[in-house]
Amino acid sequence: MAITAAMVKELRDTTGAGMMDAKKALTETDGDMEAAVDWLRTKGLAKAAKKSGRTAAEGLVAVRVEGGVGVAVEVNSETDFVAKNADFQKMVAGIAGVALGVSDVEALKAADMGGKPVADVVTDKVATIGENMSVRRMARIEGDSVAAYIHNAAADGMGKIGVLVALKGGDEAIGKQIAMHVAATNPASLSEKDLDPALIEREKQVLTDQARESGKPDAVIEKMIVGRMNKFFEEVTLLNQKFVMNPDVTVAQAAKDAGAEILGFVRLAVGEGIEKEEEDFAAEVAKTMKG
Repeated sequence: MAITAAMVKELRDTTGAGMMDAKKALTETDGDMEAAVDWLRTKGLAKAAKKSGRTAAEGLVAVRVEGGVGVAVEVNSETDFVAKNADFQKMVAGIAGVALGVSDVEALKAADMGGKPVADVVTDKVATIGENMSVRRMARIEGDSVAAYIHNAAADGMGKIGVLVALKGGDEAIGKQIAMHVAATNPASLSEKDLDPALIEREKQVLTDQARESGKPDAVIEKMIVGRMNKFFEEVTLLNQKFVMNPDVTVAQAAKDAGAEILGFVRLAVGEGIEKEEEDFAAEVAKTMKG
């Protein structure tokens, strides 16, 4: 029976096995999906599947900079214990290195890492460590120079929040300061023109409804909205924010004073946007000990 890519994908999704292992299992069982699952289990290659349904909301963000290119990668695990594991950290560092050569997270998962696709390396580590893991996100940025900052560092170049700032001109000091600012304030975009139009419209509508509650004339309300929207842009766009190192100036002005132009930024925080099941500490420890 011809083994198709769709069959291999289905078996991988079901068992968490690597691509070549899944293909071999289907070949050995003449395409019988259930038999292929049993074949993988027999060989100890489907162990990771037991973990695949668990929420992986912990982990690490790793950053790497090479020349004018910077990448940030989020690799998740179930518990913070694993994030502190030396083997996990070594894997994450390796994945970040591979990320320098690709453009997005799907390409990263398929990229070679020591003779295997990154996705298979992660699957193997799931089986070894005993927790669900995933390469969740990747961001890439380029400039004349790229500054990096890690907040709550767990090891060199990795921690809970990773920031990259692409610059034209300036020096390492101003780049590091701006990266630290981004970590602290989490701006929504570089400037007003980069903001999601839906976000702008939603904020404008909320502010309009609030202003109308005051009962003031429409002409006054329009002026109120302009002022409040400007305030909104000052709060959520990096260039317009007050610089945390010197609140008397904006970030844009601080960069200009240092002879730099900010081209863009990336900020990844571990687990942001993931709905995590709440679990008390004792239960987390007990689960970890059981494997």
